[in-house]
Amino acid sequence: MLVIFNPVAGRRRAASLWHVLDLLVENGVKIEVAETQYAGHATELAREAARDGAFMVVAAGGDGTIAEVANGLLGSETALGIIPLGTANVLAKEYRLSTSARGIANTLAYKRCRRLWPGVAQLQGQTPHVFVQMLGLGFDGAVVKGVRPLLKRAIGKGAYVWQSLWESVAYGFPLVRVTVDGMAHQAASVVVSKGRLYGGPYLLAPEAHPEAPGFQVVLFEKPGTWPALLTGAALPLGLLPRCPGVRVVSGSHVEFAVPNEGILTQADGDALSATPCGVISAEAPISLIVG
Repeated sequence: MLVIFNPVAGRRRAASLWHVLDLLVENGVKIEVAETQYAGHATELAREAARDGAFMVVAAGGDGTIAEVANGLLGSETALGIIPLGTANVLAKEYRLSTSARGIANTLAYKRCRRLWPGVAQLQGQTPHVFVQMLGLGFDGAVVKGVRPLLKRAIGKGAYVWQSLWESVAYGFPLVRVTVDGMAHQAASVVVSKGRLYGGPYLLAPEAHPEAPGFQVVLFEKPGTWPALLTGAALPLGLLPRCPGVRVVSGSHVEFAVPNEGILTQADGDALSATPCGVISAEAPISLIVG
């Protein structure tokens, strides 16, 4: 079993990882740990393991690390395992995976699989970016870009709450023009979601099916501070999909009219270097270990 881990995650998360690995070793599982050294390294390591015929590659980290590993496994028979060490662990919650050390070890040992069908963000002149849970443009991207890593490490999700409050005043809310399966829309912010959940256990797209191709596209139509604060307050109450000014549409092909200055974008909690011109489903799903 190859476990891919980002050493920048910090001591506390490294300790959680080794607790899981100790349990696996106690049960006779042979483990190899590979630490990433740069952005995209997890994809290279996973792709090499898949070419070598590995049954499973385990991503130890948050949704961004999981997406990198998933990218390397696309088109192969190698399954994806998860040791959720992120701030929100949205994908793990989407599939109701255990977050306890013993539960994670049992999940990886039992090797029962479900499908996971990633999305692919198409970037002009760049390598496409694979995501497993969501991609957000506008306010969503500004919050992720603005979060300070040290604050995130110190207070976890609270860093996103703080940054959301700041961006609700500081962000300019430029218009996002989006076409979903040929139908044109515009909004102050857009989230293209593979799953039902957002930011942890919070409901965003009730009709999403992460095991199938296609997306739920969530349009935040009203710009400004008060609409941003209202949707932020509705999220933990499970009311966001019914919030005024929020509309959810289904589609399989999403295109963005990208202005010269671009729109801030995030994918699975990581800021992207450019605004995508479109979003499509991966050509095939991968197998996710769910225990």
